[in-house]
Amino acid sequence: MNQRQWIGWGAIALTIPGAGLAIAPALGQSALPGYGLRVTSPLDAPVAADDVLTLREALELANGTLTPTELSPAEQALVEALPPGQGSQISFALPEGETTIALTDLLPEIVAPELVIDGTTQAGYDAEDTYDPKFPPAPAVTLTVAEGSEVARGLTIAADGVTVRGFSIYGFRTEDRATQTTPPSDIFVGKALPVDSSPLSLEFDLSFLEQSEDAPRGVVIEQNWLGLTADGEFPAVPSAFGVTVFNAVETTIRNNRIQYHDGSAIITGFRADGSQIAENAIIANGLAGMPDAIRLEGAIAATAITNNLICANDGSGIYLYKPEGAAQITGNDIQFNGRRFERAAVYVMGSDHQLNDNFIGYQPGPGVAVTAFPLSHRNQIRGNRYAELDGLSIDLNTQGNTGVQDFQKGDGPNPPRNSYHRRRETGNAAINAPQFDRYDFTPDAAAVTLTGTADPGSEVDLYRVNETESAYSPLAEPLGTVTTTAEGTFSASLDLPPGTRVSAIATDPEWGTSEPAAVATVLAADGTRPELPATPMERPNCSPPAPPPPPVEPPAPLAPLRLQIPRNIHFALDRSNISPESAAVLNQIAGAMLEYPFLTLELHGHTDPRASAAYNLALSERRANAARDYLIRQGVPPERMRILPFGLTQRRTQGSSRIDFARDRRVEFIFTDLRGFDIIFREQETDLQLE
Repeated sequence: MNQRQWIGWGAIALTIPGAGLAIAPALGQSALPGYGLRVTSPLDAPVAADDVLTLREALELANGTLTPTELSPAEQALVEALPPGQGSQISFALPEGETTIALTDLLPEIVAPELVIDGTTQAGYDAEDTYDPKFPPAPAVTLTVAEGSEVARGLTIAADGVTVRGFSIYGFRTEDRATQTTPPSDIFVGKALPVDSSPLSLEFDLSFLEQSEDAPRGVVIEQNWLGLTADGEFPAVPSAFGVTVFNAVETTIRNNRIQYHDGSAIITGFRADGSQIAENAIIANGLAGMPDAIRLEGAIAATAITNNLICANDGSGIYLYKPEGAAQITGNDIQFNGRRFERAAVYVMGSDHQLNDNFIGYQPGPGVAVTAFPLSHRNQIRGNRYAELDGLSIDLNTQGNTGVQDFQKGDGPNPPRNSYHRRRETGNAAINAPQFDRYDFTPDAAAVTLTGTADPGSEVDLYRVNETESAYSPLAEPLGTVTTTAEGTFSASLDLPPGTRVSAIATDPEWGTSEPAAVATVLAADGTRPELPATPMERPNCSPPAPPPPPVEPPAPLAPLRLQIPRNIHFALDRSNISPESAAVLNQIAGAMLEYPFLTLELHGHTDPRASAAYNLALSERRANAARDYLIRQGVPPERMRILPFGLTQRRTQGSSRIDFARDRRVEFIFTDLRGFDIIFREQETDLQLE
């Protein structure tokens, strides 16, 4: 490893020259005694011999920095010695109505192996209060930050086998000036970096990270609500990140609800080999910072992301950034992401990743984008289902298209490979997309035979395509697989009704999976092209499931919607906060969104023409974000909203008076009725703010 390098964590940049600083593990950790510890007080106060046991005291007892003999007799009664070799266990018996632990400072770093911190032991926790394995029950214990305080991390784990279970954890963040050199997170796994006098630039030696024994192994984070309150609300102060796995091995993150973070829900750093991310609900993260729900960097060999709901996050659902090692991504629902940035639902750097059997849809970008730089080969992308994409189901980027949008959103269909050099400049080595021999196939008496060409020796997966808007519509349903001949031809006989639209992808084990073929259509026997009746498809959502409702009579057809609803709010000069007058307007919009669940909403941010285009673009995004955050707090589902900043490019008028500029400083609300009816708006200026 290069001793001088940059590590990027959102807005945090750490300069790391070799300065010879050594960090030794705590002495005698393997010989720590095990205790059963019962926390009875929500207070976060210095260690004191009193009648109650706090979480801070329990952690110090488990770490061996506090001994039972230093406690009062009443506290000693809350400590039970466990058999040798058994890790400590922290349970909770907080007073009814006093189950929020509000921190004023960082808790001790956890260095006690096999420690279990179990919030499900608190009275009132209902283990049966769930109807979906991805949504754990509501926690009974909350860990947050005291009002007026700033605390970077909820829990910092630096020991093997630690388990954290059954908490609501939120509010952990720092200002840019006070990063304390370690990313602020609800839960941080790995040894915290040493503090330097300069918060954004420090000098220390990372050689201690090179040693595998320094990486905590087997940490388990399960059944928590991270980033949201125990009643499921948007917190007054959001956390920065959810779980940061900076330097740990075989970390398991399962069955958590991770929501409402300014940055990513899960982010890895130096080492995260063997991470298992399973059955989590990862919703509405990246609201004001790094936008991707799961961002994997560093060493990630043998990482698996399986059976998660990844929904309504502001960037990609999964973003692999220059990883070392390969990930397996299987069985996830990845939908409604890209609420703030137009990115691929899954963005792939690196080689040998496997993306199989996922649902990927409702994305303002392609389904999967495989970058060309650095070289990214042998990525297998098979058995997935796609719906409503602004781009290809699979997009292999080329180095010829090097803009930010090309690499993040994709660059569209590639031409057939015409040179071996294309292998080195295109994702998955420019494996050719299949080409059908023709794009209208007529069936015989029993079936229709689809023929075409692809790279010799590749396997061709055939797909049904349901949508009709594009020649490269999303691959909706796998139909079967055939293998090409040595000459690169393929043939498949399928029983498909006339009007069926089909596409295909090719996979070569040496190079990976291709982009999709242009869509072909099955004709009727007489050569006509019938239109298949549209299959109604209920759009999914991000909400936790409710108990099954009792059967009801089918509703009568809905009449066209006629709403008298505001379509804009306004802002003060150079501000993005919501005024009381604008809040009253937003309350009307929230009421309509909640009353009519078939409405979706785009929030268009605008500014007046003064200041630079770049500054105004960022300001318009902040304004749209502020309006969306307010609506989320009113209960509007995040997957039904998307923000689009326009900066100074779309003024209301061309005038230069104070009132003209005040009208420019706005967010406009563009409603869509998914039933296909029109909506009547009204412009409003009750919240106009003159300079």
